[in-house]
Amino acid sequence: MEKNEFLKKEGDFKPRQSGIPDKAPGLSGKAFGIVKFILGVCLLPFVYSSSSAFWNEFGLIDKELQSNFWSGVISLLVIYLFVWEPAIIYNKGHKLLEVIFNFFKPLVKVAPYLLPIYTIVLFILYAILAGIIKDAWLIKYSIFLAGFTLALHLVFSAKAIRYKKGDFLKGNYIFGFSFIYVLNIALFSFCLNLIFKEFSFVNFSNSTYSLAKDIFSAVFKQLFLR
Repeated sequence: MEKNEFLKKEGDFKPRQSGIPDKAPGLSGKAFGIVKFILGVCLLPFVYSSSSAFWNEFGLIDKELQSNFWSGVISLLVIYLFVWEPAIIYNKGHKLLEVIFNFFKPLVKVAPYLLPIYTIVLFILYAILAGIIKDAWLIKYSIFLAGFTLALHLVFSAKAIRYKKGDFLKGNYIFGFSFIYVLNIALFSFCLNLIFKEFSFVNFSNSTYSLAKDIFSAVFKQLFLR
């Protein structure tokens, strides 16, 4: 009884381990948030350079197919903004990736955000059907759905990261979505390289790197060599 009464009286006391103050977790979380914010800012030149490189390479393929792709992107945005948020579709893909990467737990947490599962499955199905169906409608609908599914993945991944709690300086959002965006554009470009002879993944990669390097160089000169 005496022991229990003592614990009640001393209930506000929290023992410290290894001399670490109680505020250490909060401080370390903020420090990590600052690091992620800095890394996210460093990724922004790659966001721009990958977008520019993709735009240039994608502009080389058939104009009608370009229109089909952007029609898919716009269709998703219109549905999302004005009709219905297809979160259930995104969540189904999320769960599918969790099942696929269940053998490696760390990937279960990040793969659903990193990989546009529907876009990847779509390209696999196209590769299978292209050997059977020779009609032009296949590539037209496939590229439309590619734009739709890629936009779906990016929109809902951004939303999921944006609403996470404890995101100091929005470092997790800036770094996380920038990384997801660059990776998705790179994966999509690789898939297009396998389908269209006009689209070069090597040129895309070289242009992305060169433009990002020029941006970093210009910023460095402005900050330190004036």
